[in-house]
Amino acid sequence: YYPPERRATVIAIYSAGVFIGAGIGLFLGGSILDAWNARYPDPSAAPFGLRGWQVAFMAVGLPGILVAVWVRTLKEPIRGQSEGLVTEPHPAPFRLLGSELAAVIPPLNLIGLMGDPRALVINAIAAIGIAAAAAGLIALTGSWEQWIAFGIGIYIAFSWAQSLRIRDPATFAMILRSKAIIYTFIAFPCIGFVMGGGGYWTPALLMRLHGASASEVGLYIGLGAAIGGLVGTTTGGIAADWLKKRIPSGRLLIGYFCVATIVPSLLWMIYTDSLVTAYVMSFIFTLCASMWAGIVPSTANDLVMPRMRAIAGACYILTNTFIAFALGPYVIGQLSDVFNSRGMNEGEALQLAMALSMVIFVVTIVCTWLAQRHLPQEEASRLERARALGEPV
Repeated sequence: YYPPERRATVIAIYSAGVFIGAGIGLFLGGSILDAWNARYPDPSAAPFGLRGWQVAFMAVGLPGILVAVWVRTLKEPIRGQSEGLVTEPHPAPFRLLGSELAAVIPPLNLIGLMGDPRALVINAIAAIGIAAAAAGLIALTGSWEQWIAFGIGIYIAFSWAQSLRIRDPATFAMILRSKAIIYTFIAFPCIGFVMGGGGYWTPALLMRLHGASASEVGLYIGLGAAIGGLVGTTTGGIAADWLKKRIPSGRLLIGYFCVATIVPSLLWMIYTDSLVTAYVMSFIFTLCASMWAGIVPSTANDLVMPRMRAIAGACYILTNTFIAFALGPYVIGQLSDVFNSRGMNEGEALQLAMALSMVIFVVTIVCTWLAQRHLPQEEASRLERARALGEPV
C-alpha cells in the first residue's frame, strides 16, 4: 500500500501494536491477578482451582480469538504495486502452505531433501551437532526444557533453510546470502535481547526492591510500555525514513541511537532508590528500546523482490524470537539465580543480571557497522542480482 520511502514509518506504526498490546496486557493482568488472589487466597477454593496468573492469561488472551475473526475479512493488497514490480498471485497457495509446513515438521522435513544426498548428510551432521550442544548446555545449566526446545527450534530452522535452497534457490540466495540482511538480522535482535529481557524482569525487580504490588506495577509499567512503545516505534520509523533519504544506510543509524540511550535509561531504572523514578525511566527505556522496530523489516524489504518479502519477514521474526525472546529473559534469569546463590539478595542479583545483559550491545555495534558497509551496494544491485538468479524482472 505504501511507497518504499515510507516503509520504516508504516512498519513501525504496525509494530507499535505489539507494545500497546503487551502494555495493556500487563496492566490488565496485574489488576486481575491482585483481584483474584484477594478474592480467593486459597487456590483450592477458587472456581476450577484456577490461580490468579492463570485467569490473567486467559482474560488477556481470549479477545484474540474475536480479533482473528475480524482479520479474516481483510483483503491482501497487490504485491509490489508501490514499485511497479507487480507479482502475480500464487496459483495454489494452500499447496504451497502444505509444502512449507512439511519442511518444518520432523521427520517430514527430510522428504524434501531426498533428492539431494549431500543435503541429507549435512542435515544429519547438523542434527548431531545441535543435539550435542543442547546436551552440553543442559549439563551446564540444568535447564533441559529450555535447551531441548531451543535445539528443536534451531534444527527446524536449519532444515527449513535447506529445503528453501532446493525449492526456491532465488529466494534463498536473495535473503540468506545477503550480508546486509544477515548482519541486520543479528544486530537488531540483540537490542531486542535487552529489551525483551529487561521488559520481562522489570515488574519482578520493582516488586522485589520497592515492595510494589502487581496491580501497581502493571498499571504504571504497562501503560508506560504501551505509550512508550507507540511513541518510540513511530518516532524511530519516521527518523529512519528521513535518514534514508540522506544516507543510503541511514536507517541503520537508529541502532546506534538505541544503544546510546538504552544503557543510561536501563541502569538508572534498575539502580534508583525511587519507585517513581523507576517508573519514569522504564517509560524512557521502552521508548528508546522500541525505536528500531521498523528498521529490520523495511531494510529487508529493500533488498529482496516483492514475492520474497513475507519469507524475509518470517526469517527476521524467527531470528528475533530466538535471540530476544527465547534467550533474553532466560539468560537474565539464569544470571540472577547464579548471583543469588553466591550471596546476593534477589533484588541485587536481578539488578546485576539486567545490567550485564547489555554486554550484548557489542554485537549490535559491530554487526550494524558491517551491515552499513554492504547495504548500499546490495540495494543498488537488487534487480541485477534477481535477474541473475532467474527472476522475471
